[in-house]
Amino acid sequence: MTPPHATTAAATASDAVASPPPHPNWLKDDLGAAVVVFLVALPLCLGVALASGAPLFAGIIAGVLGGLVVAPLSGSQLMVSGPAAGLTAIVLSAIGTLGGFEPFLLAVVIAGAIQVGLGLIGAGVISYYFPSSVIKGMLAAIGIILILKQVPHAVGYDADAMGDESFRQANNQTTLSALLEIPQLLEWGAVLIAVVSLALLLLWERPALKAWTFFPGPLAVVLAGLGINTLLGMLGSPLVLGASHLVQLPSFGELAGQFSFPQWAAISNPAIWRVAVTIAIVASLETLLSMEATDKIDPLKRQSPPNKELIAQGVGNTLSGLLGGLPVTGVIVRSSANIDAGGKTKRSAIAHSMLLLIAVMAIPGLLSRIPLAALATILVYTGYKLAHPRLFRAAWATGREHFIPLAVTVIAILFTDLLVGIAIGLAVGAFFILRAHAKAPALRQISIDGAVLTRYVLPDQVTFLAKASLSEFLQRVPPGSRLEIDGRRAQRVDYDIAELLQDFHATAAAQGIDYRLVGLPEVRSTPAHSH
Repeated sequence: MTPPHATTAAATASDAVASPPPHPNWLKDDLGAAVVVFLVALPLCLGVALASGAPLFAGIIAGVLGGLVVAPLSGSQLMVSGPAAGLTAIVLSAIGTLGGFEPFLLAVVIAGAIQVGLGLIGAGVISYYFPSSVIKGMLAAIGIILILKQVPHAVGYDADAMGDESFRQANNQTTLSALLEIPQLLEWGAVLIAVVSLALLLLWERPALKAWTFFPGPLAVVLAGLGINTLLGMLGSPLVLGASHLVQLPSFGELAGQFSFPQWAAISNPAIWRVAVTIAIVASLETLLSMEATDKIDPLKRQSPPNKELIAQGVGNTLSGLLGGLPVTGVIVRSSANIDAGGKTKRSAIAHSMLLLIAVMAIPGLLSRIPLAALATILVYTGYKLAHPRLFRAAWATGREHFIPLAVTVIAILFTDLLVGIAIGLAVGAFFILRAHAKAPALRQISIDGAVLTRYVLPDQVTFLAKASLSEFLQRVPPGSRLEIDGRRAQRVDYDIAELLQDFHATAAAQGIDYRLVGLPEVRSTPAHSH
């Protein structure tokens, strides 16, 4: 039987969630946040495309559509969508399996249509069943991954693509082995920029400077990094960073030459449909997880409608495939940066995509002078906020049934990937839920202590999960006692429970127990063996 709250959730999932009326300062806040998200998104769009084996422009297209198409259709006010690092392995494998990028684009188009269908049939309701401990574990894991992955970039070790979040990297190293390489490959110019950048971010958190909300701290970091490296170059310093340590953005003409379109002739290929279903399922799960995580860290605690989100993402993916872009999902890194920078409504996500499009077309040369160390420091700081120690302290204080699933989720995501880690965390969380249900009392005593006849009633719902505790209770009934179990108030009793209560008649008779079972229809026990 479906829990009442789930029915309500499903009923409201397709409706937009009302947001507070816009505040006069929100436009300013959203524009400032848009600049920050744009600066974070640009290298990530390029890095994800590079790690996926796709044209660089495919990452830009997905980033632009994530804001200009998905955000207006979405019910989430703060989630930012774009190409996701969690799909890089799937995309890389699919491009090889399908024989090129053009057939893969057809799979993306179909995946988008499947997502729209999932939203229309209400599949987004699954998001209501993600435990809070697992969602918080995902946030903490992403924060730790950001720190571990971006520290090498912050100190000038840029061997791995900036958007790669996998434990096993494309350069045959792991996240941890890459950290061990840092001492031999330090770029002191990058270290200088990272230290100044971190100092600026900490300084911007002070109340006196927080009043300067029109000028976000991350923008100050980027300008400072750009200025420091330019000055080092003018002085002829050996610390100046070369092109390999800067944002490497091709000119718009070079990017436009990478335009690709779906290969419609491949639509009869069964492999196309298998890839499409895989992308639709994985992208939908990542989006729903990111949506739940974004709602958790929304200062206004707004709730986003999941089915509307699936439809928005599906439209975005269909258009992305048609225009030559990578698959689009909700991305927690950009969403977290949006919230940290003061974003209040979806206008920040829309504006960040407009900035992305304008900048790529108009000022690629200037963008290509931004040091990766400055951007990496912003992401390290974002990661620290996501994985703040107080998150773990609060989980520990809540109890082990909350802390253990959170910790397992963190560790599993770090050493596998997002979806595998979430699946492991959900399994551990389910174990604690089942354990709690198994230990919960299945009967409520209504007679006074010491009464000649001890009377119990069954609750409204009695599932098979109560079988263990009920069996233990029946085994403890003293011989010669009088017991009545009343099931007239129960709306639903699983067959296993009814059979257990009925079979106790034989045990009770052998032990001289006066046992009465009231209000439950007789069930026929299934023999263990047929003769």
